Amino acid sequence: MQITAELSLYPLAGDVNANVLAFIDDLTATGEVSVVTTALSTQLSGGVEAVFSAVQAALCQSYERAGRQVLVAKFLPGFRSEIGPESD
Repeated sequence: MQITAELSLYPLAGDVNANVLAFIDDLTATGEVSVVTTALSTQLSGGVEAVFSAVQAALCQSYERAGRQVLVAKFLPGFRSEIGPESD
């Protein structure tokens, strides 16, 4: 099953920009997910196991690096490029 996740990370202390950029680098480290970054969020697409694994690994590393933070996540079945208006 393919899914797309939209993530927004909000570090509560430290260098916010550096922590967010490091989190994005950690998400892409596996090379198993498609990653698109915008000014407001980062979108991951791929197999459900790969997406959840990438989020889990990146979040654990981010907690060790930056401490307290908030991660807002939305998950949608389907691959990002395939998501759009449903046709009849």
